[in-house]
Amino acid sequence: MYVSSDLAPRPFSLPPEFQLGVATSATQIEGGELQHSWTRHAEHGHIKDNSTPVRACDHWNRVKQDTGLLRELGVNSYRLGIEWARVQPERGRFDEQALARYRDEIQLLVDSGILPMVTLHHFTNPLWFEDAGGFTAKDAPDTFAAYVEAVVKAVGDLVPQWITINEPNVYLVNGYLFGIWPPAKNSMRELRKAARGLTVASQLAAEVIRSGRSAEGFRNAEIGVAHHLRVFEPLPGRLSALTCRRVEREFQERFVDSMSEGMDFLGVNYYTRERIGFSARPGEGFIRRAESENGARTDLGWEIYPTGLSTLLRRYAKRTSLPVIITENGAADAGDHFRARFIYDHLRELHLLMEEGMQIGGYFHWTLMDNFEWLEGESARFGLYECNFETQQRRIRASGEFFQDLCAAGGVTHEMISRYLF
Repeated sequence: MYVSSDLAPRPFSLPPEFQLGVATSATQIEGGELQHSWTRHAEHGHIKDNSTPVRACDHWNRVKQDTGLLRELGVNSYRLGIEWARVQPERGRFDEQALARYRDEIQLLVDSGILPMVTLHHFTNPLWFEDAGGFTAKDAPDTFAAYVEAVVKAVGDLVPQWITINEPNVYLVNGYLFGIWPPAKNSMRELRKAARGLTVASQLAAEVIRSGRSAEGFRNAEIGVAHHLRVFEPLPGRLSALTCRRVEREFQERFVDSMSEGMDFLGVNYYTRERIGFSARPGEGFIRRAESENGARTDLGWEIYPTGLSTLLRRYAKRTSLPVIITENGAADAGDHFRARFIYDHLRELHLLMEEGMQIGGYFHWTLMDNFEWLEGESARFGLYECNFETQQRRIRASGEFFQDLCAAGGVTHEMISRYLF
């Protein structure tokens, strides 16, 4: 059971302009029999519960209903994704109906008073792109830029915030080093090649957005990358300290450095901490991951460590000199035992940092409703709304009601603490 280190929750208010929202990705909620990398990965039997993204939350057919959930929560912002395989099912051919459908969805958000933040790449590639080498191909950045140009042309006048790439480190490490995600490679050489392609693709995407936003009048539109950042702490010993430093550098620091140029904000996806030690045992790659100190873990076994968010933001906000937006933060908690307290503790860290003067523009909770959670399939429950995948019914959880009250109050009140946090 999760017990916060902050034993006495206290009320706090967030700035009036602070973005309070939720985040989703296209592959994880839309559904549909699309020709993309994760559909094939599921068909090849790699998903733990044998589910596929073909069903997911059927959001593509339920967008009005799900926008109603956003209005019910009272969020002022929503981070959504564009499915590249849906927009460009074949090389050189764009689906104008799909683009128009995305425009309708984003227009619905705007009409509802909800600020859209659009993610252009969230782990998934069309098969025609994947089979041509993905981001290792020489023409990959230009190919991605052409897709971005089509999206910007279709919806650019409605979108004030963009994410070019979501979690480039997770995409690359899982897909090209560990081989557990598409394209299921085990090559550091291929990883570095794909990393270069992805970095250039992000830069070209930003250039396309800047050009488009100027033409459409969105001169204040902001562009960022959503980086997955973890706290890495060494176990005792000099070799452990050196190993831990190398892991942090290779896993996240170099991606933040290479992909921050030309960006308007630093997107941070924060979930957990890892304690790293040196190991010479065969098969461990000289890295030993230790169990958490306090035993507080999510359903997926991830350590819950809210103070790590402050540690990371102090380090990387200074490193990049960019304002910060928390583009994802959440927990797998099927029983909804601790999600409200999890949200409170992380927002409390942000409040304290803002009191110190740090520029933090918003917080997007992962996620709106239970979804297709990559290798975990439908089994990992991150939603403020419970989703019954068989019936596609959505039901708000108590943590969703907490978030609803949070949005209404613009912070945490004594009444909310009494109702939800004890």
